[in-house]
Amino acid sequence: MHEECGVVGVSFKDEAPAALSIYYALYALQHRGQESAGITVHDGTQVRTLKGMGLVPDVFNRGDIQKLKGHVGIGHVRYSTTGGSKIENCQPLLVSFKSGTIAIAHNGNLVNSKELRAELEKEGRIFLSESDTEVIAHLLVKRLMHSELEDAVRELMKRLVGSYSLAILVDNKLVVVRDPLGIKPLCLGQIDNGYVVASESAAIDILNGQLIRDVAPGEMIIFSNGSYESKQLVRSRNYAHCVFEYIYFARPDSVIDGHLVYDARMRIGMTLFEEHPVNAEIVSPVPDSGITYAIGFSKRSGIDYMEGLMKNRYIGRTFIMPGQDMRETAVRLKLNTIKPNIQGKSIVLVDDSIVRGTTSRRIINLMRKSGTREIHMRVASPPIISPCYLGIDMATREELVAAHKAVKGVEALINADSLGYLSVDGLVKSIGIPLDDLCVGCLTGVYPVEIPGEQCARRQLKLSEF
Repeated sequence: MHEECGVVGVSFKDEAPAALSIYYALYALQHRGQESAGITVHDGTQVRTLKGMGLVPDVFNRGDIQKLKGHVGIGHVRYSTTGGSKIENCQPLLVSFKSGTIAIAHNGNLVNSKELRAELEKEGRIFLSESDTEVIAHLLVKRLMHSELEDAVRELMKRLVGSYSLAILVDNKLVVVRDPLGIKPLCLGQIDNGYVVASESAAIDILNGQLIRDVAPGEMIIFSNGSYESKQLVRSRNYAHCVFEYIYFARPDSVIDGHLVYDARMRIGMTLFEEHPVNAEIVSPVPDSGITYAIGFSKRSGIDYMEGLMKNRYIGRTFIMPGQDMRETAVRLKLNTIKPNIQGKSIVLVDDSIVRGTTSRRIINLMRKSGTREIHMRVASPPIISPCYLGIDMATREELVAAHKAVKGVEALINADSLGYLSVDGLVKSIGIPLDDLCVGCLTGVYPVEIPGEQCARRQLKLSEF
């Protein structure tokens, strides 16, 4: 799996520069996307933007930040979900029209973007990228030509089906919007001389800010002149917070929809032992995503926690080598065993999830070559049986090993002595959010919005139905 995207919005009440704060906030959200980064600011008269391919420090330098003059702005880090990895799809997306300019940073994925795009193209609108963010931009501009901002956003939300947390610059106003089901996270914080909105609260912490609250699903907030105004445009019966924010995507130190991710993962690790107890000598994580779960598992089981694998954090995510031998070398470059810790021992190996199973098999084989006697795999998520359509670049159904194999089949494939997945009930209990307010489509095959060919638990309500 790949991360999704991260968005930031900053609004100062005076002429304090916003770009440096956005830069630091994007650094805090780098885990959510490593393909591209961008910042757009406005100084009251002029909009300035800079974006490029690569990590945040690769795209921006000190001189760039100094040139981005403006007291309000937005930022984005991206991993492509809709639209390929190329400069045309980098965000923020800037659009000029006769009434001014808008810039949009989007975290999420629209399931009806193709239909909306075709409709707009029939009207003669020209697209310069493959991103569904440009669809949102065209729809918003179309509404702004005839409506005030609040009405334009309300009409926009009627047309969008899917997930979206948006940070928008409408000239020198910062506008943020969260989809009615709250699928993607978005939170509000206060910093010196202003406010910040970000995908995760860790970005607010980096700026020495104070988390105020989450942006509510269906809410729009408008920032201007050092204050903000909230508009609850849609109220849904239930929400559909992405369960994988808690399993994998969000930083452990972030608070997502009122829940500290670290605490949720600790409880998941404890529940994992309760559901799949095992006698072993040590509990060891697959770093880094398995660490908190392994600590929880160790705490509840009484089995000692000890690292059996060490991660090389300086290997790029796109490290690719041809041929089986070279792929095995690539695994060893990323992960190396600590042989004295695991040699001759029975180990509980804890990871966040199993997608295709190939990585788990290579890790287990690597540990066996180092002399591990038994390896009991424990997985902090239920089996992933369906793809994600709402902003996570996950494998296709054909590639998902749990979609085609029972637990014993996956156990044999990855060469584990035993395998235990967390249950959906155990996951929900550990997170602390009711099942009706979570999106678990990838775990159940039942989605919170209508997707052609898939089951839908409920449909996304239109404003006219409230």
